Amino acid sequence: MKKQNHTLVSEFTFQGFSNFHEHQLTLFVVFLALYILTLAGNVIIVTIISLDRHLHTPMYFFLSMLSASETVYTLVIIPKMLFNLIGLSQPISLAGCATQMFFFITLAINNCFLLTAMGYDRYVAICNPLRYSIIMNKRVCLQLVWGACSTGLIVAMIQVSAVFRLPFCTTKVAHFFCDIRPVMKLSCIDTTANEILTLIISVLVILIPMSLVFISYILIISTILKIASAEGRKKAFATCASHITVVVIHYGCASIAYLKPKSENTRDEDQLISVTYTVITPLLNPVVYTLRNKEVKEALYRAMGKKLP
Repeated sequence: MKKQNHTLVSEFTFQGFSNFHEHQLTLFVVFLALYILTLAGNVIIVTIISLDRHLHTPMYFFLSMLSASETVYTLVIIPKMLFNLIGLSQPISLAGCATQMFFFITLAINNCFLLTAMGYDRYVAICNPLRYSIIMNKRVCLQLVWGACSTGLIVAMIQVSAVFRLPFCTTKVAHFFCDIRPVMKLSCIDTTANEILTLIISVLVILIPMSLVFISYILIISTILKIASAEGRKKAFATCASHITVVVIHYGCASIAYLKPKSENTRDEDQLISVTYTVITPLLNPVVYTLRNKEVKEALYRAMGKKLP
């Protein structure tokens, strides 16, 4: 591709799923359906938690924050992707691309640390139940949410400012949104320093929270195994099952996407991974927490004036 003078580059265009041209309408229908389910599911979770006093606990407070964050996260990326699939995509300005990347990074990191806060909540509830209400008070919960959001904002400012200081020579982003590596590939100069920065940030915001959750669950499992009754062990495991499911898939996708060598996967493989964490993962919260969580299901039935069968 012939490179343009970087001073002339004022906007980008997304190549999107151009390699799947014959299936773009099918992809549009599938992604639109998943998007509607994601929005509806997360809005229902936030609403039901705010309205049902039985769910006014730290665990469900964190879940409502995660659902709200996931809702905004999908709004930042998926609508433009859907327009691209049906040929209505418009070029995005550098400022627009930087804004999309900023919110994507902020919310993605916020989600990582909210999952860590939820893991800590489960640890305190199972390993230190007598002091649970003292440790997980309202102030601590708000501080954990503020910490997650602040970390996301700070990292996003650092990462976005580093990427958009680069001179750009080409305009076609080989992706369906302004992700970090696809945008850096458009630069005229060597981006090794940016790659190192991205890797360091990825390690800090993925591996550290993941390790904290892992340690929490080692302590949780060791405590559960000491419970004498089989029914008690089953109930304790049940309170963690939904969170474990979401954590494994969320951190798994993030690790594959951002901790692998930059040239290891093809463009199609990278897009498949991206679809997983931008389309599939946000749908996990409502699906997992409504299908597997008895308290949420009971709250939904109460809202509908019915009893759980």
